[in-house]
Amino acid sequence: MALRNVVKMGDETLRKKCKKVEKFDENLWVLLDDMFETMHKNNGMGLAGPQVGILKQIVVMEVNGAKFEMINPEITEQSAETIDDEEGCLSVPNTNGIVARPKEITVRFQDRYGFYMVITGEDIFARCVCHEVDHLNGILFVDKMKKKS
Repeated sequence: MALRNVVKMGDETLRKKCKKVEKFDENLWVLLDDMFETMHKNNGMGLAGPQVGILKQIVVMEVNGAKFEMINPEITEQSAETIDDEEGCLSVPNTNGIVARPKEITVRFQDRYGFYMVITGEDIFARCVCHEVDHLNGILFVDKMKKKS
């Protein structure tokens, strides 16, 4: 495993839409492992491909002690109820703000081997998935931030 550099706000990579992953091989597995190591080293909860300079639909997260690897994630359902809460981002250091996110979401994705999975989750899981999927579409949390906290 190896640490990757975290791309910071101002780098145009963060504003680009990511392409679907089509090749599920050892290179992808190494990238996923590197992303987890990078996320942990930087005290993050989630990390998306563009944050390490890779314009592919790849997300890693660790929420409430559970690890998630999501390839080509797609939010298929979300609650109408939204929760305003604080967010931060490894790509936007020293900035936190209040962002509205759905309380519950359902996400469909592929695992590192290409198998499809569907998970429904709420609260911090839903917030983290939404935040990371936004990264895959060139959106940063500061674009949706209601106010700095």
